[in-house]
Amino acid sequence: METCINKVNSPQVQSLRDLFLHENNFQFVHNKCHLYGWADVYAFVIDNITVGYGAVWGNTKREIKDSVFEFYIIKPYRKFINHLFAKLIEASGAAFINCQTNGILLSDLLYEYTENINAEAILFEDSFQTNLSMPHVSFEKNTAENNNPNDCAYILKLHDEIVATGGLMLNYNLPYADVYYEVKESHRRKGFGSFIVQELKKAAYIMHRVPAARCNIKNGISKAALLKAGFTICGHIVSGTIIKT
Repeated sequence: METCINKVNSPQVQSLRDLFLHENNFQFVHNKCHLYGWADVYAFVIDNITVGYGAVWGNTKREIKDSVFEFYIIKPYRKFINHLFAKLIEASGAAFINCQTNGILLSDLLYEYTENINAEAILFEDSFQTNLSMPHVSFEKNTAENNNPNDCAYILKLHDEIVATGGLMLNYNLPYADVYYEVKESHRRKGFGSFIVQELKKAAYIMHRVPAARCNIKNGISKAALLKAGFTICGHIVSGTIIKT
């Protein structure tokens, strides 16, 4: 068996990435690494057949590509997963794995090949529609200047006062939209967080997107707001240091 690991551009493995995203069927947080050229990509070739790929980005600095964040092998060749992963580490010099626990393949490799495993963020998927209401509160498109085409921004107003801001980031894999929000400090713990998340979810569906979200592992207030607005936990973003052999 002849095995080659070739450094390529992201478009050269797009058909494999389509399979990866289809099989995983969730918002892939690091998808934008390919869009913005933040990733080094490697194609796996066995006996002249391209059987998978891996992608590496910077764990702390984007210019230092040292963390595997994406790894995929087509099903007929998955008996070679460990062999190909070792080849990827050798070719890329990666020292870390950074992945989603709801993902296939790489999450299993994380627990097999790394130590000092750390959870960084909680991942959420939409579970049910809520019907929260707040008197005298309006949800509006943010008309302030916004030059980011991937950002749909909104505001929440109590009478004429802006009490929360938020939006939908669209630079994730289709059909997902990433929900973000922030409540004005003087108006926190009053239900505005859950309410704006509820409205952002509606806005995502109206534009034919599926809402998803995440928050820091230690942000209990944001976690509670997302759960109250109908999200459910679907995984975590975790990282680990690859054990040297």
